[in-house]
Amino acid sequence: MTEILPGVHAIDGIDPSPDFTTNVLLLKDAKGSSWTLLDTGLPPQEGYAGGAALVERYCEKNKIPLSSIKRILLTHLHLDHTGSLKTLAQKTGAKIYSHWIEASFIAKDPPYTGPGMPPREAVEVHEKLKDGDSVEAFEGLVTYHTPGHTPGHVSYYCPSRKILFAGDAVFNVNGVVVVSLKEYSFSEPLANISVRRLATLDVESLVQYHGAPVLKGARQGIQSAAKKA
Repeated sequence: MTEILPGVHAIDGIDPSPDFTTNVLLLKDAKGSSWTLLDTGLPPQEGYAGGAALVERYCEKNKIPLSSIKRILLTHLHLDHTGSLKTLAQKTGAKIYSHWIEASFIAKDPPYTGPGMPPREAVEVHEKLKDGDSVEAFEGLVTYHTPGHTPGHVSYYCPSRKILFAGDAVFNVNGVVVVSLKEYSFSEPLANISVRRLATLDVESLVQYHGAPVLKGARQGIQSAAKKA
């Protein structure tokens, strides 16, 4: 079991490359016995079972019923985040959450034509979020619209635990927090502005999608990235 913080589980082996850390997360909800899934991983490909199979395997190993996953929160539309969305939504019956802009692209209405791999199949988002919306998941999350990597990218912040789930707003590259890589981003200026905003939050732990989580003293790394933006 990979519990990186109390109630925060990183699914084992989620990246096709064993040398690359990617964080699909299961969050234990404070109320009741339910769970929330944050992003879903890639679809299956040759030599790789896919995010859905790995989430299912993790849940089976740790005696977490798939039906206890009540929400799937998405940070953005890219295939490595949404590639297993349809399968996991069907297997769990969970409601899907994303920013309202991103919801249209995830439904492929219109298809996304920006950098990065778009979804392969259309999926309908149930709950369309906007900046500042609260989500009753984990120990209480606040939605931050952090555009740049994609137009409707969001990060989720847990004020009570000072944990930031940043998606691809930032990367951890060899221990250094950096702004979303520009070659995969819709707008570099927006990405920079978004990280400057995240740098104002009181963050102790940072769990971004790519790279090892920063579990202590993360605000300094985010602020350093913001100064370079």
